[in-house]
Amino acid sequence: MFLRSISRKALLSSISALALPLVAIAAPQLAFAADAADGPSVSELIVTATRRDTTIQDTPVNIAAVGAEEIKQQGFDNLAEVTRFVPGIFVVDGGARQGNTIIVRGLNATALGSNDGNNDGGGTVATYLGDIPLFVDLKLNDIERVEFLLGPQGTLYGAGTLGGAIRYIPTRPHLGSWDGAVRGDAYGYTHGSNPSTDFGFTVNAPVGDTFAVRFNIDYLNDQGFIDQPFLVNEVGVSDPDPDFKNPTAVRANLHRKTDVNTEETLSGRLGFRWKPTDAVDLNLTYYYQNAKVGGRQISGSGVTSFPVKVDKWQSLTRVPEPNELTNQLLALEASFDLGFAELTSATGASKYKALGHRDQTDLLIGLEYSYEAFPSFTAFTQEDREDKGFTQELRLVSKGDSALSWIVGAFYNKKDIDSSSKEFTPHYDAYLKSVFAKGPLRPDSVEYYSVTKSKLTESAGFGELSYQITPAWQITGGARYYTYDLAVQSGTDLPLYNTTVGGRTPVDALVVAYSTVGQKDKGWLYKFNTSYKFSDDVMTYLTISEGYRIGSDNGVTACPVPLPTNKQIVCALPNEMAYQPDKTVNYELGVHSQWFDKRLTLNAALYYIQWKSPQVDSATANGLQPITINGGDAESKGVEVNFAADLFQGFSLRGSYMHNQTEFVAATPNLIPFINPPGFQSTLKYAAGAPGDRLPGSPQDQGSIYARYEVPMFDGTVAFGYGVTAAGDVLTRAGNKGGGVTLPAYAVHNMQVEYVADMWKATLYADNLFDTFVRTGVRNTPAYNQIVTDDTGANVYQRGFFYSVLPPRRVGIRFERSF
Repeated sequence: MFLRSISRKALLSSISALALPLVAIAAPQLAFAADAADGPSVSELIVTATRRDTTIQDTPVNIAAVGAEEIKQQGFDNLAEVTRFVPGIFVVDGGARQGNTIIVRGLNATALGSNDGNNDGGGTVATYLGDIPLFVDLKLNDIERVEFLLGPQGTLYGAGTLGGAIRYIPTRPHLGSWDGAVRGDAYGYTHGSNPSTDFGFTVNAPVGDTFAVRFNIDYLNDQGFIDQPFLVNEVGVSDPDPDFKNPTAVRANLHRKTDVNTEETLSGRLGFRWKPTDAVDLNLTYYYQNAKVGGRQISGSGVTSFPVKVDKWQSLTRVPEPNELTNQLLALEASFDLGFAELTSATGASKYKALGHRDQTDLLIGLEYSYEAFPSFTAFTQEDREDKGFTQELRLVSKGDSALSWIVGAFYNKKDIDSSSKEFTPHYDAYLKSVFAKGPLRPDSVEYYSVTKSKLTESAGFGELSYQITPAWQITGGARYYTYDLAVQSGTDLPLYNTTVGGRTPVDALVVAYSTVGQKDKGWLYKFNTSYKFSDDVMTYLTISEGYRIGSDNGVTACPVPLPTNKQIVCALPNEMAYQPDKTVNYELGVHSQWFDKRLTLNAALYYIQWKSPQVDSATANGLQPITINGGDAESKGVEVNFAADLFQGFSLRGSYMHNQTEFVAATPNLIPFINPPGFQSTLKYAAGAPGDRLPGSPQDQGSIYARYEVPMFDGTVAFGYGVTAAGDVLTRAGNKGGGVTLPAYAVHNMQVEYVADMWKATLYADNLFDTFVRTGVRNTPAYNQIVTDDTGANVYQRGFFYSVLPPRRVGIRFERSF
């Protein structure tokens, strides 16, 4: 059925996504002790998230940044890896196949597992590629830095910034100089069978004094580590649950495939820069990333009802579950120095395509329409999606030494999404005919078909005004006026039922009755910020900011009155039809400070966030169709601390800590659907969210520490690095109601030995050094660990509960040759 593990909210939100005063993070500071050849320390990095060039220590907002040198030293490959060293951000890492949820400061009310297959990061954090809003889990090759803005960012960044914004800043072409690099990585997993590789290169080529071209290409071939030992030989013919005590029966019906969660990703960027005068800078860039993922990064070890002992690195799904994701962006970013101000234009045209398959057997069994009576019943899906987007932003930023400074701008965004889902149940039609059906067979075996088309148009005007009251004290106010118009057209069909049971012809027809719904809204967002510098090294600030996320209709057909009792139906009750925008208000106090001749950097933040009418994933009572509802208000409060220290020549230490409490402060009726075994949909009930219920998805405590020692050796420099990232336990459902699971706390250790000489760099490393088994998420609850029977009386095992996991120990060597 239509993406029945995927919520409409996620689909639509991706259209848009004390003794010491405390403050925002200074960021992972892995390069603070590096020499000048390694690039600036993080506190000296120039960041542009405020639309002006400033260092982190001089920026009076909650901003973090990870520079190019830190990315290379630690071998960060993607967003999930780099955020483990940024307190306040938690990524539910489920591997490359699915959209990993990004949670900032605990702002997530949705049960884990609901974001499977989405392309929005969970919908509460906006991601940008340069100045273009676009969600993509970008491979971190030839990246100048990644910036993190923690807390709502509604004035300068708009929709989808309930929790914050993340900006990938690529390296622009350099004028006047040839340079480049060749890089490689070869590694293996403790529980994998084959070595993995990652190779790429970058070339920067100037053409005269005013023009340059820069391009990079990288190819990742990750061989995976999850096995699928119980794949059916032929869907609809083989028995997925044979007598597991009979090796002959098992071989006749099932086969094994090792290391199914492979990833082959080709990524590249081609950039052109033209700077005809000092006042004009034009950058045209094309980005491409194609990821082919072989299967899920999951463990079926939580299925206690299965008759065979399941290893923690095994998946129990019955069919392959590949997914292919392609992102493309063409961006033109132009800046013009007008003397009194700088005018920036950012134009982007993007395209995203995804084609994937999933095992849908467990969901259909859970609907209790007796699918499992067919002894060879196995179901799978095919999901197609294409997003097309166009954005345009114009921004004017004042220049000069006046006490009064300002930013004004306008923003336009258009996004179209076309998606479809088909569920296939091979040979189930023949089984129905053998039992009772009189209609013709369905040649394509399509049991359920769904189509959704959405169109979003969003526009906004924004501005900020700052006044330097004294050389040490400034005050800033900002506002954004936004409007959006969203139209959604959707429809469904039950082809196999209507053909084989209902007698519909032609036998391969897909008959979809479309309905069109939509939503419009407009409103204001505000920001207030003030900061005071006690000295060149100590600054405090206070920020009040807002963020929002669009709402929509759920696009599910309304239930008829009265409800039919003799046939399959997917429909929405009146309270399930639509959901409204949600909004956050952030109050934050903080400090940026440096001590002992800047050898110690100490930054911190204390915050309180009100979350009004949070959007929460749920499911219809009829057909378990994913929908979104508005929950009762919630709040988030916490503290973030970050330090970096040069302890003595060559030795540096940095660390971070976060404590967060996020909970409902108002009741939410019918928040959490759950089942009460024995049985599935027939036992469906709803648990209410209550004040004090902790929100799911992220830990209350999170921290990291990293030590690095550099020593001259062998005509070069040898560096030893050791890091630990740790997180407390995580709830999978609000208040852990409705059968929610508590994921255990964990600590992951990493180490590196690096040798640098001239233009060469080589690193021997081990990630997850002690091979810790880390559960990051789940799908469903242990209540789904049930056994039903087919019409021969043989057991059928529900396998719908599983864990998402981090990779096991990975040992490898990477190199880079610069020129």
